[in-house]
Amino acid sequence: MAFDEEAAKRSRVVVETPTERREVVHSQSVRDNSGISAGMVGVLVVVAIALITMLVLFWISSQPVTDNANIAATQPPPTTVVQQPAPVQQPPVIIQQPAPATQPAPIVVTPPAGGATAPTESVNMDSTIQTAVDKKISDDPEISTLGITASVIDGKATLIGTVKTEALKTQVERLVKSVKGVKAVDNQIIVLAE
Repeated sequence: MAFDEEAAKRSRVVVETPTERREVVHSQSVRDNSGISAGMVGVLVVVAIALITMLVLFWISSQPVTDNANIAATQPPPTTVVQQPAPVQQPPVIIQQPAPATQPAPIVVTPPAGGATAPTESVNMDSTIQTAVDKKISDDPEISTLGITASVIDGKATLIGTVKTEALKTQVERLVKSVKGVKAVDNQIIVLAE
């Protein structure tokens, strides 16, 4: 029953007297004050479910935060990586010292394919040319400090070393070509650009 509803109770009483028979209807309204109505119970159930749901959601949402805090506490702090640009690769520096003036450059003699030995005149000629080339390089004040090495085989002079400019490379080649007996020049001098 609803909270404010009233129920009517009717009672019938039959009264018989010797002369007549009479029926008395007695009605009485009864109010039900037994407690909470059905509507109120429904509202309370919905509120209770909502409260329980909110508590469960709060508990679930707070649980991963604790786990993340524990994980963060056990892990080392993140490291900051600063990436720097790669250094510009420079060619290697090759330092060659000139051969001592007292010792002639080595002469490599390869015998010809027929088993015959090379003529001593050719070897002597290369030795003479080698000495002249070494003297020409050491006498030039600008080229002598560069550390250029020259070797002569069969009248062909091979130049090895490093210089700062293309002009110096060409200057050394011309100097060696001017030596009497040099037939060709293999210029392997490297130009280092600064």
